Parts: sequence; C-alpha cells; structure tokens
Amino acid sequence: MLLTYQYKLNPTPGQAAIMALWGELLRRHWNYALGQRLDWLRRTRCQIDRCSLVSEPIGEVSEKVDYYTQASDLRTTKELFPEYKDIYSDCQQQNLMRLDKAWKRWLLPDKNGKRGGMPRFKKRGDICSFTFPRVNCPKAGATLTGNTLKLSRIGEMAVVLHRSIPNGFNLKQATILHKADGWYVSLSLEDGTVPEPLPVDAIKSVVGIDVGLEKFLATSDGQAVQIPQFYRKAQKQLARQQRQLSRKQKGSNNYQKQANRVAKLHLHIARQRKDFHYQVAHWLCDLYDLIAFEHLNIKGLARTRLAKSILDAAWGAFLNILQAVAVKRGKWAIEGDARGTSIECSSCGERVEKMLKDRVHSCCCGLVIDRDWNSGINILNRVQRTLGLAFAGCGGLGVALPVKQHFSIVRLEALVTPLCG
Repeated sequence: MLLTYQYKLNPTPGQAAIMALWGELLRRHWNYALGQRLDWLRRTRCQIDRCSLVSEPIGEVSEKVDYYTQASDLRTTKELFPEYKDIYSDCQQQNLMRLDKAWKRWLLPDKNGKRGGMPRFKKRGDICSFTFPRVNCPKAGATLTGNTLKLSRIGEMAVVLHRSIPNGFNLKQATILHKADGWYVSLSLEDGTVPEPLPVDAIKSVVGIDVGLEKFLATSDGQAVQIPQFYRKAQKQLARQQRQLSRKQKGSNNYQKQANRVAKLHLHIARQRKDFHYQVAHWLCDLYDLIAFEHLNIKGLARTRLAKSILDAAWGAFLNILQAVAVKRGKWAIEGDARGTSIECSSCGERVEKMLKDRVHSCCCGLVIDRDWNSGINILNRVQRTLGLAFAGCGGLGVALPVKQHFSIVRLEALVTPLCG
C-alpha cells in the first residue's frame, strides 16, 4: 500500500533561496528539453518520400530524442552551465522523467483511447517542486531523522511532524514543493501489505449516494449532507483582495505581496473543501460496508451555466477520495450507471418525467419521495444487481420513515439532516 504524507518545512532564508533557485533552473532545463523534443518531432513528422502540406524545417535530422538521450546530456549541460552542478543529480533526472511521462501521455493513448494535452513551456514560477527519489538509504539525497530533514547540498531543516509515520512503512521518496504559505515536503510511504476488501458475503450495510447542488449528497437511507459552498462564501473577500491586486503596479514588491495574499485565500478554500470531503468519506465508511455512487461526466457538466457551483462542490475530487478511503479501510465503493436515476421510480420502475426544478418524486404507485433520495435508491439497486446482492431498499415515505442517526463526526453533524421532517 502506498501513502503520501505532507509536512510543513521551516527552512532558513538562505535555504529557501537555494530551493527557489533550483526550481528556476529546473524550469529552464524543462523548456530546453521540451524544445528538443518538439524540434525532433517537426523534422520527422513527414515521410521522406512525401511532401508536407505545411512548411517543415530543412536540415540534418538528429536521432530520436527520449529520456535516455537527454539524461546522458546532463554532463554536457553542467559543463556549459556550471550552476547546474549545485543541483542534486537525481533531482535533474526526475525532472526529465516528468517531461517524458507528459510527452508519452500526449502521443500515446491510454487503455480507453484518450490522450493528454501537449506539454507546455513553463513560465517563471510554474515549476515549484523537485523530487529526491531515495530517502534514508545509502547514497540518498534526503534523510529524515526525527523531526529533522537533511537534503543534499541544501542542509538540515526542521519538519513539523503533525502526525507520526505509521509503523511498518518505508520512506520511498521526498518531494519538496512551494505553496503560498511556505515550503512543504511530501513523503511517499510504502508498506508490503495490500488491504483486502471485505468479502461479498460479509457485507451487512449498503448505501447509495446521489450528489447534487441543492444537497451535497443524499443517501438511500434518507439522510442528506448540506453543501458548504466554500468558494461562494469567500467570493466577497476574494473580490476585495483581487481589486487591491489590480491597483498595484505589476512586477513590484507590493504586487507580489498582494498576489501572495490572493493565493493564500485560494489555498485556504481548497483546504476547507478537501477536509470536508475526507470527513464525509470517513463518515460513510464508518456506517456502511458498500457505497454505491453514480458515474458522472463532470467535465461536460462544468461547461453549463452551473459551472461555478459544480466546481465548488468538486464531486470528482470527493469520489476519488471516497474510493481511496474505502480501499484503505477494506470497504467497497462501486460506481453505477447514473442514466435515468432521477426519472425511474425506485418502487415500481415506471418513468416519471420531471424538470430540474421539480425536487419531489411522485409516482402513480403512491410513492412520494425526495428526488435525490429516489436517485440514491436507484443507484444502489443497480449496483446490487451487478454484484448479485439482495438487500431491502428504502421504500419511500409511504412505506417507511427514516430514523435520524447520531453521528460520530462532530463537525459534520450540523450538515447531516434527514430528508423527511
């Protein structure tokens, strides 16, 4: 099992300046290496027995440029530019590995036939991290002893260990990154064990969840989690800080200070949202053994008029966190088909057409239920049919009333409410 723990660093001003210089030099090397690859691609995109429809550079075509050829040129780079001798060699190799991974993701499709975007040239400040691939081993560039991290050619600095490293995990690599409020280290931890999911026969409690904008999610048990809207609540403060930024002279020290204030505010909003997602994910895993959720085209939904609210809710990030938490805890988190879940009746299966403004599902069979509650039951039923499970689902207000539960997460209690009464 792989985990990543992130800790705050307390470097000296000199060490912070060195790490910032490393990021700038690695950015320049990234741009040069990317230029090499694009130049080779332009010179070889047309076969020698055919003419191209666009103008192509004429000249000697070099050999194919890949990670190995560019890594072998690092020695020449250090001879031409002596400042690169001060950077730890593994960090420069990792920088080229990142470029090679982005390059292959652009040219080669994945198993679903999709490709990534073309790697871009980085402007100043875009590369704010570098990686030491070995930690606490012979010839390692990073060594963690207690709450002190020693980096090769940078020195020792204090680490704020707000949580201890789990027993049995080995440190694999350390990534130093800069954020708006300082420097951090992300430690990759590896354990030889693999968490095994709960056997299907041992599943006792199941739930289906339907995410939305009126409520963050509604469960098939009749519970709802209110949507916090962190970005919406911070818009006025953010607009005020951005107006002050627009009045500063671009490039001045005051401009940089104000830009950092805006960045800190965005960082605070992102951390609030991530903490909320983890709380909800752990709450679900505490109560249920199997969690069924819907497959959503979030990228397509984000192109609508509701884009700001959809991106503020961050359903995709939450579902990724939910799956990761479920795997670590040996629970099941399974994706189900979302088509027609709001229209199909969870009691009789009839289609009840409704507009987006209609928030109550009322069927001719007598079922009157919240629209999102009905969707959660349908999602759960579809996943259960896929797994071959048979659990009694909630039949709606006309059959059974949900009982309000007591939750162990204090900060989440105010956001969890029953869908009826």
